[in-house]
Amino acid sequence: MVEITDAELAQAKQRWGAERRQRPIPLSVRFDMPSGRIVVEFANGAAFMVPARSLEGLTEATDEQLAEVVLLGETGLHWEGLDVDYSISGLMSGVFGSRAFIDAQRRGGQSKSLAKTTASRVNGAKGGRPPKSAKTN
Repeated sequence: MVEITDAELAQAKQRWGAERRQRPIPLSVRFDMPSGRIVVEFANGAAFMVPARSLEGLTEATDEQLAEVVLLGETGLHWEGLDVDYSISGLMSGVFGSRAFIDAQRRGGQSKSLAKTTASRVNGAKGGRPPKSAKTN
């Protein structure tokens, strides 16, 4: 068993305090219904917003479910009723879900369907995409 002295514990607490002061500390989180975004506010006055329904596990959530978001310590967000957790640093880095979820979201507009093919043909019969107009200064 390793014994830690009072002096070592005090030094560790000082290092932790110094490190903590260097990073933004989240104070609150809320769902902003008009914009559809999750808003995290920090002690330094900064705020971070992310579109709630762009996150895996929240795409089909109701406004009421999204509003149940709480801070998970100083590092995460949690929705108890949806059993969904996200790290704040991950969201700030653009991690909105698993790789499969992100790939599926990206491919959404690239998918081919009978409806898209038909619409494309109808638009083509109208003359296709309009020409780009000359820029005016």
